Amino acid sequence: MDWRLRRAGPAEAAALSLVAGATFLEAFAGILDGPDIVAHVSRNSSVAAFEAYLADGAIATLAEAEAGGAPIGYTLLTTPDLPVGPEAGDVELKRIYALFPTHGTGLGPALMARAIEDARMRGCRRLLLGVYGRNKRAQRFYEKQGFTVAGTRRFRVGATWHDDLIYARAI
Repeated sequence: MDWRLRRAGPAEAAALSLVAGATFLEAFAGILDGPDIVAHVSRNSSVAAFEAYLADGAIATLAEAEAGGAPIGYTLLTTPDLPVGPEAGDVELKRIYALFPTHGTGLGPALMARAIEDARMRGCRRLLLGVYGRNKRAQRFYEKQGFTVAGTRRFRVGATWHDDLIYARAI
């Protein structure tokens, strides 16, 4: 599958919302409880949520299928909201997701490279992210990208609390 990356603005909030819900469902169906997934996506991946992120200065990158422009992945950089000792120049990679058919195409590393480039252009020096503690595939990806574990947190999806790892990487 051929794809392209581009900066997403407020006009792309609906596309970001669509791919956010689809990728979260795809990643966690059969792992997390269905009602928790629906509640989480409804609250955190709505069009209004993306409009609010972007209005607050978040940087979003949208991956689109080259043919037809359908959203197939995205990243979202925000002010950190993680329980680690803050450092000047921190930024959080709040989201990085790509639809399963794109796995193995280089899209994930390209999205990460774009997020790192955007963070550097903003003057950031450390990239932080949280990942579900049982998501070994994602952990391997982050470690391959130069991240190391910097802490842990409890993260609520719907009504259920989960243990997450917090990763950090100098940029």
